Amino acid sequence: MKKLFFLSLLLSVSFSFAQSKNKTTTDSLPVNDSQAVINDDNAIYNTAGIAVKPEFPGGPTKMYEFIEKNFVKPEGEIIKGKVYVTLVIEKDGTLTNIKVLRDLGYGTGKESIRVLKMMPNWSSGEQNGRKVRCTYSFPITVL
Repeated sequence: MKKLFFLSLLLSVSFSFAQSKNKTTTDSLPVNDSQAVINDDNAIYNTAGIAVKPEFPGGPTKMYEFIEKNFVKPEGEIIKGKVYVTLVIEKDGTLTNIKVLRDLGYGTGKESIRVLKMMPNWSSGEQNGRKVRCTYSFPITVL
């Protein structure tokens, strides 16, 4: 009899803890994750996951022409390689949060930031028919 009582007590306690644990974790989650993102006006989207991708005026070819025209290599140094950058394209097409992910040294990271800050506004990305903020990453080839 004692064993049966102890077993029922153990089951009821473990069941009540399981119920309260599930209740608190599900209450804190949004009903639909996509609704939470859609309602957040300042969310930053990954470029790969949006309907209309942001673009430099004239496309990627014009973007790299702009960079090549404005990028000043350090004098006296023979540098070849890629500087990897990431940035956020705002709803109005301006570039913010410019960061160098990998640098070649000799000031190439700072020069990349300087050139990116000179760029004209991009066309912004769109998701569900409205303009959104997007991350964008790419390499800048230094020859």
